[in-house]
Amino acid sequence: MYYYASPRRKENLLLKLSERSSPMAGKEMKNRGGKCLKEVHIVSEALKTLYRQKLLPLEKYYGFSDFHSSSLEDADFDNKPMILVVGQCSTGKTTFIRYLLEQEYPGSRIGPEPTTDSFTAIMHGEIEGIIHGNALTVDPNKPFRKLSPFGTTFLNRFQCVHLPNRVLESISIIDTPGILSVAKRKISRGYDFPAVIRWFAEHVDRIILLCDAHKLEISDEFSHTIMALRGNEDKLRVVLNKADMVDSQELMRVYGALMWSLGKVFCTPEVLRVYIGSFWSSPMRMTDNRKLFEQEEEDLFAGIQNLPRNSALRKLNDLVKRARLAHAYIISSLKEEMPLVFCREKKKRDLIYDLPIIYSRIQQRYQISPGDFPDCAKMQEQLISHDFKFKGLKPKLLAGLDELLNTDIAKLMPLLRQEEDQADKLLVQGGPFLGSHSRPFTEGNPFNHYGSNGESDHVSDEEWVVSKDKPKYDEIFYNLSPHEGKLSGTKVKGWMMSTRLPSSVLGRIWKLADVDRDGMLDDEEFALAGHLIEVKLEGFGLPHELPAQLVPPSKRQRKNSGTEKRDND
Repeated sequence: MYYYASPRRKENLLLKLSERSSPMAGKEMKNRGGKCLKEVHIVSEALKTLYRQKLLPLEKYYGFSDFHSSSLEDADFDNKPMILVVGQCSTGKTTFIRYLLEQEYPGSRIGPEPTTDSFTAIMHGEIEGIIHGNALTVDPNKPFRKLSPFGTTFLNRFQCVHLPNRVLESISIIDTPGILSVAKRKISRGYDFPAVIRWFAEHVDRIILLCDAHKLEISDEFSHTIMALRGNEDKLRVVLNKADMVDSQELMRVYGALMWSLGKVFCTPEVLRVYIGSFWSSPMRMTDNRKLFEQEEEDLFAGIQNLPRNSALRKLNDLVKRARLAHAYIISSLKEEMPLVFCREKKKRDLIYDLPIIYSRIQQRYQISPGDFPDCAKMQEQLISHDFKFKGLKPKLLAGLDELLNTDIAKLMPLLRQEEDQADKLLVQGGPFLGSHSRPFTEGNPFNHYGSNGESDHVSDEEWVVSKDKPKYDEIFYNLSPHEGKLSGTKVKGWMMSTRLPSSVLGRIWKLADVDRDGMLDDEEFALAGHLIEVKLEGFGLPHELPAQLVPPSKRQRKNSGTEKRDND
């Protein structure tokens, strides 16, 4: 936040990192609270302690929250990784979330008109329910207490949904209102929308910016929203959604137009990575670029799946970035320039106008990189309304910050390496994330065959609901030329792909239908797969576990032995 390490100190820091690279260093280190850092999850606890003891006092002393983000609380360190979903109206934000969760959340609506008018935090909970914004800002277990300054109008448009969902056991998702188009820009929301987006961008682990292949215009509010994301480009992922609704030639033109529009707003020399696809469970309109869409989805979801693994590192990086900001030197320099009594207002105006010169002076005096300074224009705007009752440099606080950056952070690195060794336990599970060892799309038989198919442990003598449609599926089954009464994955895959459903959805259908886990489908399992495909094409969701009434009759008697075999595997 207020400190910059000189080149010599940087060399010392690198030496300490190399000297403390063994796992024993993390086990032996103790923080001032007397706790020994022995386990991976203690990394967040150590960051919390270091922040409270060495960084927070400095933030309070120099009024950091008056100019930048608010102070951090325990929930900011303990919270699961969060994903912020942003985009213009009707670009598929809520549909994208439903595609991730494979179920709707309470209060969600999907339509061509602007349907999402609230900020909704979707989090895991054993009991489904909704908590409204005013209650969220007083809950110490939620990382939203610092949102209260945005006012009652915003809090009335903010809610938290609890949902028993496996994906939400590892991450939380923030759904946002659609960004208004040019025609609707004159309508006031009643709160500072870009400022709220900026607050969330600073606190989340991943930002998904959704664009529609048919809506490439950049409205004023869209431009202001993108500007609010500046400083968090490392978290940003741009997605060109609904790409299956245009053919290959049009898609090439749409992609080029989107890159041109975004380049004007972001103003960076680097080219943004844009992920192309159609993130919904409905059949694709045009399948020319299906393979491309699947590869793009695989790359995007692989990053999301790794968020819990990288969460501690992200929190550490954000803490270091916060600590390096040269706020203390700016405040102390303004303190030195201000007169005690006379002509304070005139001097205040002069100092605000000359702030770029003050920045240059601080850079030369303390050898601070220009990248460690806050945005000059924004700082000038903040200073206009400030009373300029500042404080000078306090060596004791800066010495504590020196120790934080050069010693304490180095001691946490071995613990972060241990966390990487346990990466398989920290990946997002459920939904389109088909397993801890596989990405959303892997080469398999035929889609992604492995592990338990998740069928229900309770099997009864209920009538099989697929029976009435089995003759229809039997005709298709025997036309595919089964071998010894079964179809291989290769033969079934072609027929399933003809439905145009996404491969992630077809992969789940295969897992549910292959009850005996032999990598092939008999006539009953094939009929079950056909039934599940029809259910999905009619707009319904797939079961997470195979209900008793869907288990084929011939598999019910062998169910217990099959379960025992899966446990042994």
